[in-house]
Amino acid sequence: MSDGISIFGLGYVGSVTTACFASKGYRIVGVDPNTQKVGALQRGASPILEPGLEEMVKDAHSKGLLSATTDSAAAVAQTSISFISVGTPSQRNGKLDLSHVVKVCREIGAALRSKTEFHWIVVRSTVLPGTTETVVVPELERASGKRAGVDFSVCFNPEFLREGSAIHDFFDPPYTVLGTNDEQRIDTIRKLYAWAPTTIYVTSPKSAEMVKYVCNAFHALKVAFANEVGTICAELDVDKHAVTDIYTSDTRLNISKAYLKPGFAFGGSCLPKDLRAITYKAKELDLKLPLFESIMPSNQEHIERAATAVLASEHRRVGVLGLSFKPGTDDLRESPMVHLVKKLLGEGCDIKIWDNNVSLGQLIGSNKDFIQEYIPHIGTLLVSDQREVIDHAEVVVLGTNVAVEKAAIRPDQIVIDLVHLSYGRQRAIEAAAKV
Repeated sequence: MSDGISIFGLGYVGSVTTACFASKGYRIVGVDPNTQKVGALQRGASPILEPGLEEMVKDAHSKGLLSATTDSAAAVAQTSISFISVGTPSQRNGKLDLSHVVKVCREIGAALRSKTEFHWIVVRSTVLPGTTETVVVPELERASGKRAGVDFSVCFNPEFLREGSAIHDFFDPPYTVLGTNDEQRIDTIRKLYAWAPTTIYVTSPKSAEMVKYVCNAFHALKVAFANEVGTICAELDVDKHAVTDIYTSDTRLNISKAYLKPGFAFGGSCLPKDLRAITYKAKELDLKLPLFESIMPSNQEHIERAATAVLASEHRRVGVLGLSFKPGTDDLRESPMVHLVKKLLGEGCDIKIWDNNVSLGQLIGSNKDFIQEYIPHIGTLLVSDQREVIDHAEVVVLGTNVAVEKAAIRPDQIVIDLVHLSYGRQRAIEAAAKV
């Protein structure tokens, strides 16, 4: 490859990225203000400790594929792609510190000012959604006097490297994510990962930035969940390893995509009841399990947000499409839609409801008992004609994933789509088309 890659930041991510790309035959220039890190690479030694990295650096150096410098302008001048892999530590209040990212963007931008060739800037540093578009691009444009998408382009490319297995993770990632607003030129970056055995996703910068945070939050959640399971198992004298082996063997629901698609609150006869039971048992045992205890309040917040969205419209005629706790059932027990309707009634809303699967006259057993105890007058709100609900409504609430007569919805109506998390005023037909 005639054009090289400059990698700004020779910490953990930068050093691994440097060595791995060099091993693929790319000419790499490492950039860092730390002269010790630069000196190490210049000697063919790894700046960090990571299994296998020392040998890779030494081999790349011997082939003339790897060099390092403290001179940002020189690095940009002799490469066509610059990776930003500097740290984004937490401030004392938890806010992300972007000072290193801003500094490097200004240095790269200043170097671009005197460069005539098109240049790619690829951000690997972990930053919050919106940072690439509201911080990185403006800083580059100000410092360079040039325009993103015209003279240079920017991509956010999150890393998924674990210390101790970083080289394996680099060459066999779960996926590769490229977030850019310049999809026409993204093949330049895509080709860098042509060897990758997994899917390459091209998306928006914001989505790519969010993927990194969602992954890390989910990993932390799993650790916390497993530890709380182990804690209560130990207190109840239950074999935690047997429990774990069994529940993780379920790849249909437990270790799968199931329940991981954003939507409205959960309900039904099982989840709320069983969560209350296990958290109450933990309290009896004087155990504090903050994660388990937070699940029901978190679920309630989704119902509160939905109610707030309806009330914020300042309209009180509401049509609700879908009442059961999930599609294809008439089960109203602990249905979040029932809780939402009760709250809106308490706020003075005039509500009509349609659910093709729900007929109060056919409810029996505990399902009927729940409705009679919790909201006995809901029968007066149910109608058999979906169009009657829509005609009545100033605000249409799409609850469970029901089939909607799109032609019946007026463009002037406010649609709150709880299935697809779309709140506020929008074209009702567009929202209904998602169902």
